[in-house]
Amino acid sequence: MKLTIGDKAPDFKGIIQDGKEISLADFRGKKLVLYFYPKDNTGGCTAEACSLRDAYDDFLDRGYAIVGVSPDSERSHTGFITKHGLPFPLIADTGHRIAELYGVWGEKKLYGKAYMGILRTTFVIDEKGIIENRIEKVDTGNHAAQLLNS
Repeated sequence: MKLTIGDKAPDFKGIIQDGKEISLADFRGKKLVLYFYPKDNTGGCTAEACSLRDAYDDFLDRGYAIVGVSPDSERSHTGFITKHGLPFPLIADTGHRIAELYGVWGEKKLYGKAYMGILRTTFVIDEKGIIENRIEKVDTGNHAAQLLNS
């Protein structure tokens, strides 16, 4: 099922880089940018994370929290955060349960070979848990501007 603007965001629970659990309920009353990306320390994923990092204060000023989700481990996330100075948490969705809840786990192709993985997508969720924006065509290097200007 494809989630669209106006849908209630699926409740999730996940483990972030420091081993703590976070959930959608933790963000009730706040706006949330929930972004799904394929893999730590790859070109596009690093560009996307750094774009969000560089505009982090702008997101905070507008009342947004940011959380990233990928199938990488907590350890991988810790290294990614440290290497790039990311100020927001990353969920280790190793079993891709959250990605499946949000409909962003699907078939991809690389060099003609099909495989399952994260379909890079960002959801903006309002204070009441309603999806107010969905971006599927993520401009990784300019993702912050793409969000802030939409």
